[in-house]
Amino acid sequence: MEIAERFINYTKFDTQSVDESETVPSNPKQLIFARYLKEELEKEGLKEVEMDEKGYIYATLPANTDKSVPTIGFIAHYDTALDASGANIKARIVKGYDGGDIELSPGIVSSPKMFPELLAHKGEDLIVTDGTTLLGADDKAGVAEIMTAVEEIINEKLPHGDIWIGFTPDEEVGAGADLFDLDYFKAEYAYTVDGA
Repeated sequence: MEIAERFINYTKFDTQSVDESETVPSNPKQLIFARYLKEELEKEGLKEVEMDEKGYIYATLPANTDKSVPTIGFIAHYDTALDASGANIKARIVKGYDGGDIELSPGIVSSPKMFPELLAHKGEDLIVTDGTTLLGADDKAGVAEIMTAVEEIINEKLPHGDIWIGFTPDEEVGAGADLFDLDYFKAEYAYTVDGA
């Protein structure tokens, strides 16, 4: 699956965290997406795919080489911020951004006058919302990057050591790492895929 298609599909899940919640995850809607991710990892053929009752997901892509290489891990959170609604996201691709204003929906414009960093992306394809919700790129983009990389490694039969994958809830409320099982997650080196 193309990464943009995968990401846009992920944005359809409302995984917004809830501040001051006493549950983990802070919003039970996150578990719906967690179950979807677990099934996707299983379909890709990963091993030891586990999801605990709190929505933490772990999976392994076993080594396909006899070389002695370190076990690496990739981690991302799948919850989204509290700043605006995470429901009913209407994502679309702006092909070959021309450097001007982007009308997200009638009366809602994203402009380089307000966001000068847009100009650094002139000529690129941009994924935007209609301006009434979050996009959820923080961090469903990271999840999509990891899943697409795993799919490519498998399909291209690229040589690799053991690779561990971890997806977490509730990073946006500062609790994503709290219950992450480091005893289970066997990576010697791990990378968080988040942000730009």
